[in-house]
Amino acid sequence: MAHPVSPAPGLVNLFRVEDVINMARANSLWPLTFGLACCAIELMAGGAARFDLDRFGAGVFRPSPRQADLMIVAGTISRKMVPCIKTLYDQMPAPKYVIALGGCATAGGPFKYPGQYGILEGLDKIIPVHVYIPGCPPRPEALIAGILELQKLIKAGKTEGSLSPAVVNDSQNNRPAEYKNAISRAEFRKPPAPPVAPVAPQA
Repeated sequence: MAHPVSPAPGLVNLFRVEDVINMARANSLWPLTFGLACCAIELMAGGAARFDLDRFGAGVFRPSPRQADLMIVAGTISRKMVPCIKTLYDQMPAPKYVIALGGCATAGGPFKYPGQYGILEGLDKIIPVHVYIPGCPPRPEALIAGILELQKLIKAGKTEGSLSPAVVNDSQNNRPAEYKNAISRAEFRKPPAPPVAPVAPQA
């Protein structure tokens, strides 16, 4: 009877097939070209020559959702854009990943106050989000940190089934201290004062 051969000491254990596939997916992300407002300027800067997202395997921006596996929602989400975002997300082939870039996409940004009707207060209200990148707007370095965080989640197999979203720290160190750890500046914005009813003159 043949005995199983034990691996020699010092040899690296073989990866599972799922681990190899996840490593390939993490290092070949194809983002969808999708910008809604001012955070898209930082997204474009991240893909340009100075910051060069292509170094991390995420620089091939695609013009079609059927060719993309990463949606980076950058900017203010108006309620009229909600059906468009959901349609684009549904058209992306699985497995697919989502990054919310900026204070508006993560939590509504400066538009998050009582009584507003036109802005969605967070992308996660309509589609699942894997990485949140706060800031108003976040710098390209924060976007790169978010891409690296997403790659860690993909390699660890934590993007399927149970969602474990990550939050990338805001890299804007020149912001006031009370804003440093805020998801959006709207958390410190005071709600508008209620209108005062006019007083009728006394006879």
